[in-house]
Parts: sequence; structure tokens; C-alpha cells
Amino acid sequence: MRYLGIVAGLAGAGLIWACAPEERIPSGAALYADYCAACHGTDARGSGPEAAGVGVAIPDLTTIAARNNGVFPLTEVMSKVDGYARGRSPGRSVMPELGHLLDGPLVRVDTGDGMLTPTPAKLIAIADYLKTVQR
Repeated sequence: MRYLGIVAGLAGAGLIWACAPEERIPSGAALYADYCAACHGTDARGSGPEAAGVGVAIPDLTTIAARNNGVFPLTEVMSKVDGYARGRSPGRSVMPELGHLLDGPLVRVDTGDGMLTPTPAKLIAIADYLKTVQR
């Protein structure tokens, strides 16, 4: 009985969580392969095996920066990937919302407003990967 009291006391103090193993975040390339490549293709140009069945042209993700005057719009990309932007205008996109799949550890990111915003590490990993495939 004394052991349970000690564990309960540690949990109440937040100390028990310090012993939990840190979640390993897959690479952005691995997350892209899992969640995006079916439609956008392994080359990110919109030619994935599921693209034909969608009924609309799938965007070429290698030209995001080129379509934005040479600047990779990190915040916009993250918003599209997690589904936040689409939540405000339902029915306007065939892209699935991935936000719930990206749950996990948070990292603080400055999205351009000077404030550090807690953001899912998996979302950052995908956005960072997409930045590397720009041409």
C-alpha cells in the first residue's frame, strides 16, 4: 500500500512522466511516404497511384516555392497538411485532414510572427521534407 502512495505522489508531482521513453519521430521522408505519396507520388509531382481516382489534378509539391516567388511558405504548407486551413471551408479540397495522424510531441516554432507556437514535430518534419524537394 505504501508503494502505491509513493507512485501516486510522484504522478501528482509530474515526476513519473520523466521516466517515460521519448517518442521517436519518423523522418519527414518516411512520414511523406506514409501519408502523402499515394496521391502526390514518391517524386512529389502529383503522380501517385491514387491520383487518377481523385477526380482533380493533384498539385506538384516540388514547385511550392516557385509558385510563391521563390519562398517556401512554411506556415501555409503546415496548415494545408494538417487540415487547419480546410476546416474553415469544408468541401473545397479532396485532400484528407492529417492533423489527427500527426499527434505526438510538440516543438516550438516561430511561424513568422515572432512567437513560438507549439507545433506537432511530425508536421514540422513533413514540411521540412517538402522544403527539400523544391526545384
